[in-house]
Amino acid sequence: MFKYLVRPILFLGLAVAAQYATGQTEPYRNPDLSADERARDLLSRLTLDEKISMMTNHSPAIERLGIPEYNWWNEALHGVGRAGTATVFPQAIALAATFDDGAVAEVFDMVSDEARVKYNQSVRNNRRGQYRGLTYWTPNINIFRDPRWGRGQETYGEDPYLTSRMGLAVIRGLQGDGTGKYDKLHACAKHFAVHSGPEWNRHTYNATNIPVEDLWETYLPAFKAAVVDGHVKEVMCAYNRYEDEPCCSNKKLLKKILRDDWGYDDVVVSDCGALGDFFTREPYGHGTHKSKLETAADALLSGNDLECGDRAYPDIKSSIEAGLMNEADLDRSVFRLLRARFQLGNLFDDELTPWWSLSDSLVACDSHRAKALEMARKSIVMMTNRNNTLPLDRGIKKIAVLGPNANDSVMMWGNYNGFPKSSVTILDGIRSKFPETEVVYLKGCDYVDETVTLSEFDKMSADGRKGMKASFWNNRTLDGDPMRVTYFGEPLNLTNNGETAFAPDVPVVNFSARFEGRYVPAESGEVTFHVEGDDGFRLLIDGKPVIDEWGEGHKSDITYVLDAKKGRGYDIVLEYYQAYGSADLKFDLGERVPLDYKSVASQVADADAIIFVGGLSPHLEGEEMGVHLDGFRGGDRTAIELPAVQDRLLQALKATGRPVVFVMCSGSAVAMPWAAENCDAVLTAFYPGEAGGTAIADVLAGDCNPSGRLPVTFYASTSDLPDFEDYYMDNRTYRYFEGKPLFPFGHGLGYSEFSYGDATIKPLADGGEAVAVLNVPVTNAGQMDGDEIVQVYVRNLQDPYGPKKSLRAFRRVATRAGETVGVEFALPSAAFEFFDREEEVMKVKPGDYEILYGGTSDDALLKKLSFTLKK
Repeated sequence: MFKYLVRPILFLGLAVAAQYATGQTEPYRNPDLSADERARDLLSRLTLDEKISMMTNHSPAIERLGIPEYNWWNEALHGVGRAGTATVFPQAIALAATFDDGAVAEVFDMVSDEARVKYNQSVRNNRRGQYRGLTYWTPNINIFRDPRWGRGQETYGEDPYLTSRMGLAVIRGLQGDGTGKYDKLHACAKHFAVHSGPEWNRHTYNATNIPVEDLWETYLPAFKAAVVDGHVKEVMCAYNRYEDEPCCSNKKLLKKILRDDWGYDDVVVSDCGALGDFFTREPYGHGTHKSKLETAADALLSGNDLECGDRAYPDIKSSIEAGLMNEADLDRSVFRLLRARFQLGNLFDDELTPWWSLSDSLVACDSHRAKALEMARKSIVMMTNRNNTLPLDRGIKKIAVLGPNANDSVMMWGNYNGFPKSSVTILDGIRSKFPETEVVYLKGCDYVDETVTLSEFDKMSADGRKGMKASFWNNRTLDGDPMRVTYFGEPLNLTNNGETAFAPDVPVVNFSARFEGRYVPAESGEVTFHVEGDDGFRLLIDGKPVIDEWGEGHKSDITYVLDAKKGRGYDIVLEYYQAYGSADLKFDLGERVPLDYKSVASQVADADAIIFVGGLSPHLEGEEMGVHLDGFRGGDRTAIELPAVQDRLLQALKATGRPVVFVMCSGSAVAMPWAAENCDAVLTAFYPGEAGGTAIADVLAGDCNPSGRLPVTFYASTSDLPDFEDYYMDNRTYRYFEGKPLFPFGHGLGYSEFSYGDATIKPLADGGEAVAVLNVPVTNAGQMDGDEIVQVYVRNLQDPYGPKKSLRAFRRVATRAGETVGVEFALPSAAFEFFDREEEVMKVKPGDYEILYGGTSDDALLKKLSFTLKK
């Protein structure tokens, strides 16, 4: 694949140079000057009102100076998000499970290629709105301290070191190596800091009285790595308060630590709408500030350069007039914003950047999609495999596939996602992998309900396609020509949570839609249409309105029962509009029946293997969602147990005497003690991206030797956890947990067994970065080639109150069957850096340490050696 097509770009560069040489001699237009010089010159030419206009994420054009419109808000959590077609890689938590930061950097180099292509297209078409820019608000490097947090799926797990390494890989892949004249993109480390739920009170929550050692040993290391080592160009502050002060004006976090201690001088952006929380009274905001004027001044003076939203910074002029700040304070932030855009080349130099010549064909190209498959394969964690149930015999006669996630492609995309060219569901992957096998599918159950909808959506069609045709308007009244026409092949489950559009290019507010399809039932009988939405909707069958809820607000599960006749066609039209706030729409048709576990199990009792694909869904866990079900609240979970309906169905399936394989998809750890003990095999696939079905089928068939490792602890019960709102790290994560986990951090099995020899460690005293070299012998004792994740932990024997152990190195190692390899780690001094309780700083102290190494964090399976760090 050639990234760069041969284009006639030389004349473009000459044209820019000629423009500069023929009268437009302002220094800010001179590409030979530095970004700093150009930003200072341009800043000096802006009026006060023009400066203020640049302080929110939507920065309008300033035509007299040639400054184009720009929107800072773009997403690329695991592929370019919300901007149309893109490669959808596995969700961030799944990428963490690969323990392969080199491959993650390659992923985000591909992501940045696709982002640049989309930006180039937007410039050429003069469409410069949201999700079309070069500043990407990823990675999320908050610590996943509690599995109940719905946004934990966006992180790289519970360990500060793993998170740091993955965060650096993302930044490197997005921004480039920093050696060129222009940055490829700008990454954004978020959410700074001490932020990881709950979602339902994030606008009012006050993280206070947190031990200082937890701040420095857990919550800050990944951010420090991003700033100091990764030179990340943006940092996003969090919604919540820390020690009584909102994070987006927190003097300790933004001024003392970020700016002064770490020397950060690039852009700080608020989380979206966060500044509005300052002056909004509880229970809807912090209520810490009296007015918008006070909010604007305090946030800006604290180092917050850019507001996502427009709640406060449009009032900066009034703040200056009131004497709360001065124009020089504003200039400091505007300079940073201008410099960032010059560094990216997106003010006047688009044609001069190395990426202007990227081929449009790079978006979702074959090599990128192959990488998505590779990463999905690497991310799958084999939790158990009793009696070598897996891999399945390729000559197996009959496989039964059940579960709410078996035939759902959208689930695999996670959240903050793009839209792939195509997805392979887990059911489709199994059918393709076992073409000579009878593969039967039965949904079996929904996620949490004791009833199950036997969907008839697959009996709908439009324009020769399965499903419904969807037309969208950028008004509330379905007037004029639609701005977008697309198709939905699965039951509708749409939301604008997290500013997600219903379809590419569709607004997230103030829009309307019409969904059309022809329904032809295979049997006669009653069929129930289910509609739920916020705001208005109406359902028409053969032109007759049967549901009419054309008004603002949320309406839950409105139904209509049709006495359907076999073979007759029914024209179905669902119309919808969004007024303000949340946009939600769910639609399905079929029969909802009470779940009979024994009946379901009896229907698949003749299968040679039963594969149940369950777990959770991004429609249940995520960012500040409107979901309020048993076990779920606002996108978080109130309990971490596998929903009871799935647990009971697994037990009924096991009672058939057939082998039962549980494939669990989720964005977080799930307590499933019965399944862990009784299922013949358990795979955790997280949200595996567009190629998830192929990857899982590869593992089931033995074409892929599973090698993923858990980036989070799987606890046995909700009762194992402290209170969700308690930010103390006591009894959380593998580093502090006092109980026995169901599955430990770093756990993962494969089709090969690996054994570890006695490691050697050699101290170094040459004054270099490394203080010791550790060599670990690893043997693949199995019959199949495979990858092992070698993990190295350090225990500080000088501090009995600190972490039990801390990951300090890891490496994915490819081995052939029967091969022994020596894996060498150069341990830097930072591997022995821990919190000094006397000086209350992170410090490398000479003294005694224990090195633990192996393929898991489980003490019982790790080998150990002693090491004394000399002065």
